[in-house]
Amino acid sequence: MTGYNSKYAAMLKKSLMSMRSNSATHRRHIRKELNEVRGLIPLLMKHRNGQRWSVTERTDLLRDLRALANLSPYLIPLLMPGGIFILPLVAYWMDVRRNQRKNAREDAPQ
Repeated sequence: MTGYNSKYAAMLKKSLMSMRSNSATHRRHIRKELNEVRGLIPLLMKHRNGQRWSVTERTDLLRDLRALANLSPYLIPLLMPGGIFILPLVAYWMDVRRNQRKNAREDAPQ
């Protein structure tokens, strides 16, 4: 019976370590994306205050909004009640999808 419990303990430890590494990967991704949109609010307020956006400001605005769109799968669970507990599952799901896309690209004929 002891071997049976240690087997499940080892499996649990392995899955927890995997989730922890996935969380760290996605945490870095979130920080990187949030750093890209630091100037978004002043840029948005410029239009509201009656000023016009230049061409470069429009391209910056589009880049920032795309970065936020990439974060939406992470932000939605955070806004839901109890969503913070779902975030590791979302990180795992996103990692699985990324690996599947990577494997599909490698398997595709050149």
